[in-house]
Amino acid sequence: MKKRIVAGMMVAMMAIGTVGCGNASSDSKKSSDTEYTIGIAQFAEHGSLDNCREGFLEGLKEEGIVEGENLTVLYDNAQTDTGTASTIADNYVSKKVDMICAIATPCAMSAYNSAMNTEIPVVYTAISDPVAAQLADDDGNSVGNITGTSDALPVKEQLEMIRELMPDAKKIGIIYTTSETNSVSTIETYKEYAPDYGFEIVETGINTIADVDMAAADMVSKVDCITNLTDNTVVSGLQTVLEHANQANIPVFGSEVEQVKNGCLAAAGIDYKKLGIQTGKMAAKILKGQAKASEMPFEKITDPSYYANTEVADKLGIDLPNTFTEKAEVFDTITVSEE
Repeated sequence: MKKRIVAGMMVAMMAIGTVGCGNASSDSKKSSDTEYTIGIAQFAEHGSLDNCREGFLEGLKEEGIVEGENLTVLYDNAQTDTGTASTIADNYVSKKVDMICAIATPCAMSAYNSAMNTEIPVVYTAISDPVAAQLADDDGNSVGNITGTSDALPVKEQLEMIRELMPDAKKIGIIYTTSETNSVSTIETYKEYAPDYGFEIVETGINTIADVDMAAADMVSKVDCITNLTDNTVVSGLQTVLEHANQANIPVFGSEVEQVKNGCLAAAGIDYKKLGIQTGKMAAKILKGQAKASEMPFEKITDPSYYANTEVADKLGIDLPNTFTEKAEVFDTITVSEE
């Protein structure tokens, strides 16, 4: 018997209505004219996860599985609520979809639990640490009918970048959600490597998005800069973090491109569109019967992408060295207005 993942999830008292259904095993060979139904469960509404979803559909399309032609997509957003994520997954199972695509760790854990005793495969993306989330073993192999892609942050490269841009900085602040397994795991990685670059990590744990304001207000008085994880709750409250950081005239470093567009100074992070495409191609193999999720180790992007925002640099009075801008994608405007 497979072991259920315990994630401290409350069962939501709401039913989520969607349309469409499908009933096909991932283990059977599919013909070229087969129609599919996929339920996409996304944990939060922000740019990086949106890019994952768009990339996922693009990856499927490149393999001949096209929404509106031979693919029906059911989409729900949990709005950072784990109980809702569980309800969404249960709903997809009741509709007997051909696959669940789970975007972000809480949705992946919910989907795995819900689909455990069915033939419905789960493909996840934007999971920082599948091993810590008990979705893969220590060797990266699947623990069940589930596989996908990891967005593990290039922590060493991020620390190296911060040191290059802030040679005199000593303390880096990180705000994270204590219930997000991916964030807890990444915090430990930061604390492990920070001394190698002469940094001390100052961490503050939060429970909900309502805690971001107070955490950020307190954090900016203690650190030289803030770096973001791929923490879904904190990223959803990014503008609040940026507001306090800007008032204190300290930079915030992002973990992917959308955060830099929205006001972070720079990032050594993940291209979530590419990650989504990679996930979509994995999903296509499963849907077509060319592979089983249970036999596919999770994958990840190995090379970081660099980003910088010159408008942010100008406001903070920071000169971005050519050695960094030459390898980075550079933006010269902030696309989200500061409040």
